[in-house]
Amino acid sequence: MKHYIGLDVSMKRTFICVLNEQGKIVHEGSEKTDPDLLADYFSKRDFQEIVVGFESGCLSHYLVTGFRKRAIDPLCMDARKLSTILALKINKTDKNDARGIAEALRSGMYTRVHCKPQDSVEKSILLVSRRALIKQQTQLKNTVRGLLKSYGIRLGSVGSKRFSSVVVKQIEKQEKSIVLSITSLLNTFDKVVEEVEKLDKEMLKLVSQDKEVQRLMTIPGVGPVTALTYKTEIFDPTRFNDSKSVGAYLGMTPKQYASGEVQRQGRISKCGSSELRSLLVEAGIVMLTRSKKWSKLKAWGLKIMRKKGMKKAALAVGRKLSVIMHKMLIEQKEFIYGEPKAESFQV
Repeated sequence: MKHYIGLDVSMKRTFICVLNEQGKIVHEGSEKTDPDLLADYFSKRDFQEIVVGFESGCLSHYLVTGFRKRAIDPLCMDARKLSTILALKINKTDKNDARGIAEALRSGMYTRVHCKPQDSVEKSILLVSRRALIKQQTQLKNTVRGLLKSYGIRLGSVGSKRFSSVVVKQIEKQEKSIVLSITSLLNTFDKVVEEVEKLDKEMLKLVSQDKEVQRLMTIPGVGPVTALTYKTEIFDPTRFNDSKSVGAYLGMTPKQYASGEVQRQGRISKCGSSELRSLLVEAGIVMLTRSKKWSKLKAWGLKIMRKKGMKKAALAVGRKLSVIMHKMLIEQKEFIYGEPKAESFQV
């Protein structure tokens, strides 16, 4: 007999509910959140055929990897969609959530989430670490600039490598406490810049070894960070049946509401990776403003910009880029600029 095991995962303990094919509760309990301990817990109960499922979250990759090592293929379920089902219970407890997950698993009322492979997880850690350091770098730089304005010192445009030396010259005549405070910030700033350079070298090394990322970089406005982030986030392009669905997956399509005679179309849904979404919009801005080479996509984006402005045009181009990049990964082709029409060439 097949048994459906719902796991309500938390940082310390995981609540377990086991249902049979008729929906009857066979067993309930809890165990420490460890895939090996949970697998041992299942084997002790001697369930012949099991289907294990849990909500997607920060521990999903850890649990999926651990279960697969123990010959268990778990189902990672979309937490956003599953939350509606779990909200039907009046009392929200871990025990009730485990029951709800097991019931959704038995009835098939869930959406399976694709878990990233180990390679994509490692690249994600590199990109997220780099992003965090850059935020700290920007914050330190802006803090120093703000403090110096109290003394009328305005630095203007200064690069990261020259920033500390320029600031030191400006504060030479200030009091010791001020020099000490600013110097402490500058020392931290220089160390962060040094660490960012190390991660940049490692990132460029990965890019040089990945032909698919290099192929994505043939698009004007798409650099190594955007290309590698896209490849890491999508990781398996074949999981999308249609390239157009990538835009919706990244939250770059408008939300819709239709009920009876009421039909409304709102702003973009903002689902998926906010980092990749912002990088694609930035790539769209670069294509529209800084790229000198003509392309069919750029001409399309400029028409939208004339009608609706830069913000909406950049978002539209970014969404179109997500679709084109997916096509490029599937077909293994470089970016096609297209041929301008006679009238569009004159414009």
